[in-house]
Amino acid sequence: MATMETGLANGVSFALTDEQKELRALAREFAEKEIRPKAAEHDEHQTHPAEIVAKAHELGLMNLHLPESLGGPELSAFDGMLVGEELNWGCSGIGTSIGANGLAAGPILVAGTEEQKREWLAPLVSDPILGCFGLSEPGAGSDVSGIQTTAVRHGDEYVINGSKMFITNAGQASWIVCFASTDKSKGHRGLTAFVIPMDAEGVTIEKHLDKMGQRATDTSAVAFQDVVVPAANRLGEEGDGFKIAMQTLDFTRPGTAVGAVGVAQAAYELAVDYAKERVQFGVPIAMNQGVSFLVADMATEIEAARLLTWQAAWMIDQGYGRKATKYSSFAKRFAADTAMKVTTDAVQVFGGYGYIKEYPVEKLMRDAKLFQIYEGTSQIQRLVIAKEIFLPSS
Repeated sequence: MATMETGLANGVSFALTDEQKELRALAREFAEKEIRPKAAEHDEHQTHPAEIVAKAHELGLMNLHLPESLGGPELSAFDGMLVGEELNWGCSGIGTSIGANGLAAGPILVAGTEEQKREWLAPLVSDPILGCFGLSEPGAGSDVSGIQTTAVRHGDEYVINGSKMFITNAGQASWIVCFASTDKSKGHRGLTAFVIPMDAEGVTIEKHLDKMGQRATDTSAVAFQDVVVPAANRLGEEGDGFKIAMQTLDFTRPGTAVGAVGVAQAAYELAVDYAKERVQFGVPIAMNQGVSFLVADMATEIEAARLLTWQAAWMIDQGYGRKATKYSSFAKRFAADTAMKVTTDAVQVFGGYGYIKEYPVEKLMRDAKLFQIYEGTSQIQRLVIAKEIFLPSS
């Protein structure tokens, strides 16, 4: 009761404003008319949806959180949930291609100077330019202390050497925020963040990765060989990189979680429609308790996942800062695992038809798996949650 009273006192409500309803409707219409008709084609051929990205940019469905001072819409984290769910309901590969600028821009918003924000972020508003976020490496994913990319200072410049792996939109991006070690003896405390143009000498795309799901998103390996970067491209001070990365991921994690909700919602809707239409033993399979209970659990778990993402986003908007970390991980862990379960159960509802590519639940199941892996695996989210329980942020 005390929690409920506190919530009411703070004006918490699940009712969306008219503006929020319009925003969500705009994103749903775009997903239905522009994304879904081309999702299977981009998935099959693993092609970047440049035309769809450009249309999303034109409608204002990209770069949602850029501040008004840079020409952006400066939407709240909560409003971003409404857009992200619908785009991923259309196709999570295409939705990720559209939404990944939020992750790329995050470190610059967190630690960039006003001059750096104008240089790297303002152009995103006028043109459908993409950036990318370079943290993971071939030998360092969840354990960022294992990052091998180095940045050595020479006067007013740094020379960067190393490689990054699993970088979203890398093959299409104009620049990358690269996390490199400026002092390897300090482990993760020696990481520093830099903005590097992708056309800089020594930057190469080593390989476009052939993925199981979310194939409409370009995911690549990037190499840096003696790449010279001005010190003016450094974000924050030397050693600030880990803090910048974690602050960025705290903000973007609910957005990733709500993408999983969108995929689960799509699978649920398809399962419901099929269960009502498919007749076995003289009745629709929806009348079979084994099927109806599967669908009931889908609906319940999707709603719970959605509310967790909304809560995490609301906490960010209310300025809870590091205290929102646990809730962002709640949302990411639960929504990702829910998407995997719901899409798997949707394939089960479809039976043999669910296992063939002619029916979209097969693609949704492949797409769902990545939510349990990127931006911190479900196991890493559990570690974060446990740490926040036993060693809470001050």
